[in-house]
Amino acid sequence: MTQAVRVGIVGFGWMGQVHARALSRLLQHYPDSPLVPRLVAVADNAPDHRTQQAAAAYGFERQLTDWRELVTDDEIDLVCVTGPNFIHRDVAVAAAGAGKHLWVEKPAGRNAAETAEILAAVEAAGVQAATGFNYRNVPAVDRAREIIASGRIGDVEHSIVRFLADYSADPDAALSWRFRSEFSGSGVLGDLVSHAADLVQHVIADFDELVVDRATFIPQRRAAIPGAMHYEKGAGDLGDVENEDYVNALYRLKDGSRGILESSRTAVGEQNTYGFEVHGTKGALAWDFRRMNELRLCAGQDYLNGFYATEYAGPGDGELSFFQPGTNNPIGFDDLKVIEARRLVESIATGKPVGATIHDALAAAKILDAMVLSSDERKWVTL
Repeated sequence: MTQAVRVGIVGFGWMGQVHARALSRLLQHYPDSPLVPRLVAVADNAPDHRTQQAAAAYGFERQLTDWRELVTDDEIDLVCVTGPNFIHRDVAVAAAGAGKHLWVEKPAGRNAAETAEILAAVEAAGVQAATGFNYRNVPAVDRAREIIASGRIGDVEHSIVRFLADYSADPDAALSWRFRSEFSGSGVLGDLVSHAADLVQHVIADFDELVVDRATFIPQRRAAIPGAMHYEKGAGDLGDVENEDYVNALYRLKDGSRGILESSRTAVGEQNTYGFEVHGTKGALAWDFRRMNELRLCAGQDYLNGFYATEYAGPGDGELSFFQPGTNNPIGFDDLKVIEARRLVESIATGKPVGATIHDALAAAKILDAMVLSSDERKWVTL
């Protein structure tokens, strides 16, 4: 019988439930999984009727309100850290110290220092730790990475990365924890740019230097009622937004290429507009999360009058064959988390990291810190 990996989840909002679904579905897509997830406990300090119902629906054996009780439970092997940013470091360090493996959502810490604390705890305990950089699990992104590495579009000259969203575009939305630096660490940097930075380094090359501008377009919002999310209306007095709505960066990568990165959480008309374009000396490619199973490719043509053709992800790309039998049978966001769960379970079973790890989280966090420094001091910063 395959051994169980006993799971506890801290924070049971949307992302906590995404983790629960991914772990519940693991054997459906990977019947040869070396470990079988067993959902033991969920901890949420303010569970409402919906989260209580959800925990029961997923079959958790226990529902707790104190995460400290969960991370020290001898009946738990793996802790998913999916609550607000301000609890990530404390929960992850305590869990690792108790000998638990980790699945930490990004940003792992509110800054590089907190993320380094998590990494140190993980290494001291000898446990495995995955980070929620789910966009690198897209089969079309796997294909893009392989095409660039193969030289099919030549040497990379420049790239454009955009992560635009409208989830904070409403000026009447509540002043939730996401807009307070004490609780979030940063604004769109931690929320979206962390993903963008990881994709650049995963698909193209490591960052070398960058220069950054930041802006807060909605400087004040009305206070939130307890538990309100960033997209719900505020009801109290006006308070200051303490972090950035928008980031724009010029960067140079270690391969000598140049690029532009732009991200916003207040972009009216944009929902999950996440993607990249990469231009090389012999061709180009482009990917857009809104059509995540497609890759636009210009390759094998003359230098002039080249054109893009759309290629569809198929069973030979990434992990798609574990979800769909043929080309252009799309997979979705939740499937990316199943892939993430599979890689973490393999890491736990073999003791060797697979997929995005806490090391990748620290690499991204250092980039974000460099962006803050560049913006504050209005200068180029070397990574």
